[in-house]
Amino acid sequence: MTMTGTARLDIDGAALQQPHQQQPKAPPRPYDPQYDPLLAPDPGSGRAYAPTWWVASAGTPPEDDGPVMHDIDVDVAVIGSGATGMSTALYLAQEHGIQATVLEANQAAWGCSSRSGGQGQNASGRLKRSQWIDRWGLDTAKKLDAEIRGGFENFRHLTTQIDCDACDGGHLYLAHRKEKLPILDAEARLMREKFGYATRMMSAEEVRSDYCDERETVGAMYEAEGIGIHPLKFTFGLMRRARALGVKVHTSSPVQGWETIDGVHHLRTPGGVVRARRVAVCTGGYTGQALSPTLKNRIMPILSNSVVTRPLTDAELQATNFRSKTFMTDTRTLRFYYRLLEGNRLQIGSRSAVSGADAEGAVHLKLLTDAIARKFPPLAGIRIDYSWWGWVDMSHDMMPRIAQPDAGKSIWYAVGYGGNGVSFSTWAGKRLAERGGQGRGPRGVRAAHLPLAAALSQRAGRGGVACVRALPAHGPTHALQVVLAARREIESRES
Repeated sequence: MTMTGTARLDIDGAALQQPHQQQPKAPPRPYDPQYDPLLAPDPGSGRAYAPTWWVASAGTPPEDDGPVMHDIDVDVAVIGSGATGMSTALYLAQEHGIQATVLEANQAAWGCSSRSGGQGQNASGRLKRSQWIDRWGLDTAKKLDAEIRGGFENFRHLTTQIDCDACDGGHLYLAHRKEKLPILDAEARLMREKFGYATRMMSAEEVRSDYCDERETVGAMYEAEGIGIHPLKFTFGLMRRARALGVKVHTSSPVQGWETIDGVHHLRTPGGVVRARRVAVCTGGYTGQALSPTLKNRIMPILSNSVVTRPLTDAELQATNFRSKTFMTDTRTLRFYYRLLEGNRLQIGSRSAVSGADAEGAVHLKLLTDAIARKFPPLAGIRIDYSWWGWVDMSHDMMPRIAQPDAGKSIWYAVGYGGNGVSFSTWAGKRLAERGGQGRGPRGVRAAHLPLAAALSQRAGRGGVACVRALPAHGPTHALQVVLAARREIESRES
């Protein structure tokens, strides 16, 4: 049940009455637009946010505990303060009685959670359900669906508890070419018949009359499961609730060294060493190569660009026939994702540069402004108020991981969402809490019994946890060459 505005203020304001004392803060260091997780040793320390619409409109960030100032001992350290990290800490406290310590290199929710498209889909990773069946069979696909669906429903519930501009309007998957329609139709039929969803096809005329006059579409698949959110407001809400339960969040505290001595993890930050019995890594596309050998080369970070326009005028809204804030993606392999936001601004995003060094190239902005002109001709040349980019974590097989890679080490991680982590990240946090909490609490589940791990265990051959190195024999330079070659091939086939 959706809570009233007053109740939301009570929940989100709870942290203001807690006993934590905020450390004095130095001004943020300048934002680095060329940051690249394959090349930089860490994401920096105390850097400012990327210049996103979410940062501009989220309001005052919650109080945090400032940087680590001396050596400390903790039970559980969570590295990363995005939606995965904050939900991990929240569920550890809420369901297992463990008050974790969150370590954030820069500002709270500095990575994906302040840069994503905010599209909460009933998905994670890049594969469709038909591809699950092709790879692992129907039984395993149904287990995966139950896990992903559970995560989506958990996310849906959270969006009713946190003021995050949630729009529970479903998802439109728009065919940009006629040959994509049979593929969408087959997927819609499979989702109805095998998984029980109410997915259906729409004609281009239906889309244009009932949603918006998107000129490229030749038809669409509609999924009722889709919630658009303001991702930074959402993560700030998670953070307020976690801190109200005693969680500490240390910003400007990147992990710059890590060694394990007698089973205790020594995490070196600029201000002191954090000694932790257990560690959950929740760094997504911002996982540096030097953070830990456990994660080196396990994911490939990919850049995604996003822009937000000035508010549309009434005449422009009429000309584009926007009747809904339901979010949309198209069927390109390197797809565009877009929607009308609160305040009637248009947001659109897609692929970007291969490396951080090229992220500021004008060609990447032009890709998005050209797409606006094609999809919504009345908006051609509209002023762009916000433009940014961020890193997406891709796994080698396009599927996410919630894993303890070595049963002898108390390290867990959740990565590999592939651009579909808005809803699933909070579920990953819940699962990490169940593992890091060692089964304590009323909802504790042992790692070997987790559906996501168990579903792939026979294929993975890794003790019940699907955890495979993405690029086991190659360093960052070769990895970039592989991505560049693949992207050129895709771009030669699509427009």
